[in-house]
Amino acid sequence: MSTPRQRRFILAEDELPTHYYNIAADLPVPAPPPLHPATREPIGPEALAPLFPMALIGQEVSQERLIEIPEPVRDVYRIYRPSPLYRALGLERALDTPAHIYYKYEGVSPAGSHKPNTAIPQAFYNREEGVRRLATETGAGQWGSALSFAAAQFGLECKIFMVKVSFLQKPYRRSMIQTFGASVVASPSSETNAGRSILAEDPDSPGSLGIAISEALEEAASREDTKYALGSVLNHVLLHQTVIGQEAVRQMELAGEPPDVVIGCAGGGSNFAGIAFPFLAAKLAGGSRMRFVAVEPASCPSLTQGEYRYDFGDTVGTTPLLKMHTLGNDFRPAPIHAGGLRYHGMAPMISHLYDLGLIEAVAYGQNTCFEAAVQFARTEGIIPAPESSHAIRAAVDEAIAAREAGEEKVILFNLSGHGYFDMAAYDAYLAGDLTDVDYQAPQERELVGATR
Repeated sequence: MSTPRQRRFILAEDELPTHYYNIAADLPVPAPPPLHPATREPIGPEALAPLFPMALIGQEVSQERLIEIPEPVRDVYRIYRPSPLYRALGLERALDTPAHIYYKYEGVSPAGSHKPNTAIPQAFYNREEGVRRLATETGAGQWGSALSFAAAQFGLECKIFMVKVSFLQKPYRRSMIQTFGASVVASPSSETNAGRSILAEDPDSPGSLGIAISEALEEAASREDTKYALGSVLNHVLLHQTVIGQEAVRQMELAGEPPDVVIGCAGGGSNFAGIAFPFLAAKLAGGSRMRFVAVEPASCPSLTQGEYRYDFGDTVGTTPLLKMHTLGNDFRPAPIHAGGLRYHGMAPMISHLYDLGLIEAVAYGQNTCFEAAVQFARTEGIIPAPESSHAIRAAVDEAIAAREAGEEKVILFNLSGHGYFDMAAYDAYLAGDLTDVDYQAPQERELVGATR
């Protein structure tokens, strides 16, 4: 009997996770708490109450190891979960590597990415507490697509501020958001004080996630019927994404191969946390030598080049102070096509794990990532999102290193979404029009400005 070209590991519906895994319960050192920007004291639940429902605030500070997933949330998850895990036999052959490469595919969701994993519970918890309307930001449009879908499932209105460069680059993401019933505007916009102040300074601003967050926060704070929803960074968001890794743990058991290295792209950090945290549980218990690699863009490398300090999560400075690896909340990222990774900071929980030496980080330019994405598409048949291409690049490099060393290695990465709404980015790459932009530290930018 011939070996199947591509092995797929699918779980039964009754193996859908029943609880979220909270890594805070297993940390050797507690993560630093958010601080009030004026008093520099840890904030209490009352500081977050204007923005989030109490159920999510409770999850944000929870020390419980397992938090039950409400059945209405699991019912919506069943539309696309459990998601499949594949062995990339075609890619392995193309690389002539002894490594075994696996990928967890989150592009099967209604939004085409991992983002509904947290959008669905956020919409549910808001609905349960009487909220009628949600406001949020989105970079590449995947989070906006996910929240608009989730809001429709629970009968909520939704307003989305989409980073302007992605608003222009990805028109069909806008169409998807509107098809699900939400309204979407380019950020910076003229609808908020935050947006107007940015436009006054730079009328041609391409926008950033930090700016869009400021606008969405202002929108939520200005209306009693509206709460804010966040697609990455905060603990409760990372918590929800652990359904990915919990499924992957079981699927790798079915494959009979525990991974040696687990990889995910990282902007704010949610999909990396989703794939990595359930595997990290074994390492935190002292029973694993598994490696974990977060992959970020070279133009926005918060882990590899940012400072680990307290900073605002948004551009204008309206959030509590978060201890994270940051490039500065005033950093304006280059308009690369991986819009979901264009964020000045990294999730506090991931920053903490990096500071403890429990995870690694690498950064790549967009051309080498698209090179890996095209190779993946031609060997595996899925066109990856530009964000996910960063994880593929790292997986390919791990497989090449295994080949050169003559070592067997099991590699697992999270394919966090498909790229079928990102073909303009592939057009630019195939035409040779993509430009790699390396991050410049503030002192370097000052020196460049002084020489002009």
